[in-house]
Amino acid sequence: MKQFIKVLPVLSIVLALALDALLPDNLQHPAAEHPYFTWLLIAALVLYLIFYIASFARPALREKLEYKALFYAGAALFFNILNLLTVKFAVLPVLYFPSLDRVFGVLVEDSTFLAKCLAYSARLLLIGWFCGALVGMLTGIAIGFSKTFSYWVQPLVRVLGPIPSTAWIPIVLIAFPSAVSASAFLIALAVWFPTTVLTSSGIASIPNSYFEVSSTLGAGSLYRIVKVGIPAAMPHMFLGLFNGTCSSFITLVTAEMLGAKYGIGWYINWQKEMMAYANVYAGLIIIAVTFFILITLLFKFRDHVLAWQKGVIKW
Repeated sequence: MKQFIKVLPVLSIVLALALDALLPDNLQHPAAEHPYFTWLLIAALVLYLIFYIASFARPALREKLEYKALFYAGAALFFNILNLLTVKFAVLPVLYFPSLDRVFGVLVEDSTFLAKCLAYSARLLLIGWFCGALVGMLTGIAIGFSKTFSYWVQPLVRVLGPIPSTAWIPIVLIAFPSAVSASAFLIALAVWFPTTVLTSSGIASIPNSYFEVSSTLGAGSLYRIVKVGIPAAMPHMFLGLFNGTCSSFITLVTAEMLGAKYGIGWYINWQKEMMAYANVYAGLIIIAVTFFILITLLFKFRDHVLAWQKGVIKW
C-alpha cells in the first residue's frame, strides 16, 4: 500500500502530461511562446523520481516521501484540472484566468524586471520589518517591566495599535518626505503592534517564582530583565514577530501604491490596471514563495534560539 501511495505522484504527473499533449488548446486562449507547463511537469517528474530512487537507501527520506506523496499527487492533480478548465476547455473566463503556460512564461521571460521589483520590495520590507520588530520588542519589554511606562504607553497601544496601518496613509503622506520612508513606516507600524502586545503579554505571564529565585541568588534588576524575563518571554515574542510578518506583507502591497516606481505590490497593481492577469498571478506566486521562505527562515531561527521548545509550533 505504501509503495502504491509513493507512486501516485508519478501517475498524477503522467496523467497531466498525457492530457496536456492529447487535448488541443482552446482557440480563445492566446498561444504561449513555449510550453512552460509541460516543462514544469517534466522537471517535477524527474525530480520526484530521483528522490523516489534515493528513498530506497535512506529510511528517513522514505518516510518523508510516504508522508508527502498524497500531497504531491494532489498538487499535480490540481494543476491538471486548472489546465483543463483554462487553456483546454475555456470553462473559466479567459481574461481573468490565463493559461498556466502564460503565467509561468511571465516568471521566465520577465525575470529580470521581476527581480528588480523584488529587490525594491525586499529593501522596503526589511527596513520596515526590522524597525518595527526592534521598537515593538523594546516597547513590549518596557511595558512589561516598568509600571510607569505601562501606565502612560499601554493605553496608547490599546487605542492606536488596532487601527490598520494602511488607515494612516493620508497622514503618512504629509508627515514623511518620500514614498520610501512613508512605506517603510507603514510596514514598521504593522509589525510593531503585534510584537509589542505579545512581548508584554509574555512578560506578564512569567511566574513570579522565577524573579524571586533570581533575587534570592543575588541578581540585580538588570540581570533579572536580561537573563530571566526576556528569555522566558521569547516564545511570545516570536509569535508577535510571526503575526507582524504576515501583516507586513499585507501592508507592503498597499504601501507600494504610494508613488512607488518598482516593487512586487506596485507590479501587481500596475498589471491589474493593464488587465494582464497572467502577470498578476506571476506576482502573487513571487509573493507567496518569498513569504514562505521568510517565515521558514524565521522558524529556523526560532528553533535555534529556543531549542528547548522546538516542535511546539511547527511550520
